[in-house]
Amino acid sequence: MERIMTKNEMVRVLKRLTAEIMEDTSGGKNICLIGIRSMGVHLAEMLKNEIRKSEKKAPPVGILDVSLYRDDFSRRLPRRIKETVIDFDIEGKDVVLVDDVIWTGRTIRAALDELIDFGRPNRVWLCVLIDRGGRELPVQPDFIGKKIEAEKNQWIEVKIEKGKAEVFLTTEGRK
Repeated sequence: MERIMTKNEMVRVLKRLTAEIMEDTSGGKNICLIGIRSMGVHLAEMLKNEIRKSEKKAPPVGILDVSLYRDDFSRRLPRRIKETVIDFDIEGKDVVLVDDVIWTGRTIRAALDELIDFGRPNRVWLCVLIDRGGRELPVQPDFIGKKIEAEKNQWIEVKIEKGKAEVFLTTEGRK
């Protein structure tokens, strides 16, 4: 297991991503953040806190669990499905969809399908902490924390818990 991002590096990346989001969304006037379970939710909350520090206001944050929208749902062992929580109107909003790692693009496709069930946003932006390449679908993030070239047998593991935040490259497989 190789550490590829420390907590301090993650904080720097999140500050940069916040600045990019604010610049590209006209100061965040009409944005909301929606995190994809599970690490995307933590990252969306961290971005919200950075936005609050820099802009003195915080956008609403929603949570998506895309399990039922995945195209491989019938081939995967079902994991525990958690609730999607979007308790604000996304109609006409600039949605910043947040995830930890983008790989094939299939999770993002599922997220977009589910998101549309909640309304028609003005625009959807994609923000990821790590872009590992290897797309199977034509999905590209608008905001990228860091690009990592990883082999198919390697996994990117983002850990965020009680004051700790790190990213690892591993060959041990998903947990």
